Amino acid sequence: MKKEVVVVGSINLDLVASSSRIPLPGETVSGSSFHTFPGGKGANQAVAAARLGGAVTMIGKLGNDPFASELRDSLENAGVKTGPVENVADSSGVALINTDAKGENAITVVAGANGHLSRVDIDANVDLLRRAAIVLTQLEVPMDTIEYLANFTRQEGIPLMLDPAPARPLSPGLLSRVDWLTPNETETCVLLGRGERNLSQSEWENAANSLLQRGCKNVILKLGTRGCYLALADGTRRTVPAHKVTAVDTTAAGDAFNGAFAVALLSGKDAVDSAEWACAVAALSVTRHGAQPSMPTPRELESFLDAQSVA
Repeated sequence: MKKEVVVVGSINLDLVASSSRIPLPGETVSGSSFHTFPGGKGANQAVAAARLGGAVTMIGKLGNDPFASELRDSLENAGVKTGPVENVADSSGVALINTDAKGENAITVVAGANGHLSRVDIDANVDLLRRAAIVLTQLEVPMDTIEYLANFTRQEGIPLMLDPAPARPLSPGLLSRVDWLTPNETETCVLLGRGERNLSQSEWENAANSLLQRGCKNVILKLGTRGCYLALADGTRRTVPAHKVTAVDTTAAGDAFNGAFAVALLSGKDAVDSAEWACAVAALSVTRHGAQPSMPTPRELESFLDAQSVA
């Protein structure tokens, strides 16, 4: 039996408008295309892990609108088990995404049904969670639910990976119950109370160490085109470079990384090798449009890595 990944988090429909640049506040720009894609940070990570061969179950909420069946189908078609995903009397979650010519994005998320995921749902799925080899979660569902989940996983000795997005301050109590914290630069700065900005390379280690001092067991800073920086409980400090690609859409690159990292860990890879593999998955994902549609299969990843080695 495969080691199971359980993802507790959001399921959204992404409404994606592309233009030459992202509008400034109060500005209107002409768009070049519009598409809808299944998304949500929780669902994205579940699909990423399942496409790579992981045994994945999702705990989340969908609405009672036409989007709900499309979103459930996307999960199931990727191999994600959706038994614990319930429909509620609300709209399904949506994300309004603007992407520019360089593949950068700006995102507004409306929680909808995701806001109904509660500690009751954690209690209803304790047997599933106890079978998990790792649990992945994010911050697009109520904070009370995340806190309750973290208490449960710590009590049960189940590794918890937290993607602290969207960026917000987190309590020391929550951070102390996280085994793998995976913030990007903006999220790192918000967690440390430094405002939203990019980190210079000389700041990576100090930032990661500061997060470790807040109680996290391991920290992985996701640094976009600069790769990632690992600060591990065993003292390892390592920069893993990114692959050079032409990005068309960076939406869900961090989700691709998290799903891939979890699958790699459960396959027996160490943290550094897992991060290298996850960086490759994230790099391939940004060469494609959409969140879940961008998640690669092992064969696609192998072809990508072969092409990278020849280049």
